[in-house]
Amino acid sequence: MYITITSLKLKNIWKFFSLANHALSITKQLKKEQGFLNYKKTGIGLTHYTLSVWENLEDLKRFSKSGAHLNAMKISKDIAAEINTYTYESNDIPNWNAAKELLEKNGKKLVL
Repeated sequence: MYITITSLKLKNIWKFFSLANHALSITKQLKKEQGFLNYKKTGIGLTHYTLSVWENLEDLKRFSKSGAHLNAMKISKDIAAEINTYTYESNDIPNWNAAKELLEKNGKKLVL
């Protein structure tokens, strides 16, 4: 399985409404995607996290560059101050503490 962990730090709390709107569309897209296995999210205030699980890297990459996810990526600089992402292969889905630690240690951080 391939796991992608992402954190997004909002520019301000009012950007949460835009984030939530895009997250709803992305969640709908996820449920229709080939190779998609699982998804969870958490967050409060300015920092929000997602974790998605995929059968293979090709399906993950196709999803990330299409549909609602692509639309959200295009406006990410308007709502986020920073995005951090990490994708890796594993047989186990991490809990949130482990996922956040992996992201902090190995993630690719984009300051927008």
